[in-house]
Amino acid sequence: MQRIPAQGGWANGDAAFVGANPTDDAVITYYQRRRHIFGDLKIEVLDASGKVVGEVPSSKRRGLCRATWSMRMKPPRVPTAASADFSASVGVRMLPGSYTVKMTKDDKVYTTTLDVRPDPRSRYTAAERKQQFDLAVKLGGLLTDMTYAVDRINVVRLSLDDRAAKLPAGDPLGTKLATASSQVDELRRKIVATKEGGMITGEERLRENLCDLYGNVVGYEGRPSQMQIERSAAIEHELGDVVKSFDTWVAQDLPAINSELTAKKLPAIEPLTREAWSKSLSAAIGTDQTRGGSATPRRVVESAPRVGSVGDEH
Repeated sequence: MQRIPAQGGWANGDAAFVGANPTDDAVITYYQRRRHIFGDLKIEVLDASGKVVGEVPSSKRRGLCRATWSMRMKPPRVPTAASADFSASVGVRMLPGSYTVKMTKDDKVYTTTLDVRPDPRSRYTAAERKQQFDLAVKLGGLLTDMTYAVDRINVVRLSLDDRAAKLPAGDPLGTKLATASSQVDELRRKIVATKEGGMITGEERLRENLCDLYGNVVGYEGRPSQMQIERSAAIEHELGDVVKSFDTWVAQDLPAINSELTAKKLPAIEPLTREAWSKSLSAAIGTDQTRGGSATPRRVVESAPRVGSVGDEH
């Protein structure tokens, strides 16, 4: 069951007893007769189509073990800027429905069903939740696209600065590279703020606006407003214009710069491809599927077939 997200609290005296609140995650309980030593041990969560939507940390110790799943997707990638933005620090909450918990223990596989249900106090319809989910996923994908665009610009900008630093003072090519770096950086500044304290300095760009919109949509499980839908389309269009401008610069200006760099026996500048970018992210984050998380505890291994029985054969 997924609780309605809420925040609150008050100060207590030193004589008050306060117990820990239940976890907001789905709790997956399993038992191992012996400590797992050989082979892999992992726990994954799959949706109705069989797609892996979560991977939770597992323990190899003997006895009763518990793992938790946030019932959320991984948070989206956020472009690097002058200030951190925590509006997109949580992932999109998965829709209520039936999921499969799959434990792979060396060469054996065990599964059980996890039924995710909405908070009974919630009055949102399934259609409204789906609308919220679809827009939140779209915004998360747009943030990832924006991160790639900024990283791509940064690679070219820093490469231009690097080549310029290797040229002697007064070299005309150095001046041309510095000018090109400024042109590319101007495009970057249309996407991200470059001064700290965005709300104080007033420097809020597409990144800050998109993170704020994403946080508002993800934090409310009802139907998104028409303004949020229209704002999403507007930011997507504005980002597309910046990316188009950068693509035009790469196609028209970069070849001539690379020709001059080659003549100076300096490495040509290669724009970052989406494939190479994705591979670098995969190498950096490994197989982490556990980030994010605000949901409600759910005991899922109380009946056969049980993930909790996986240790009985070992």
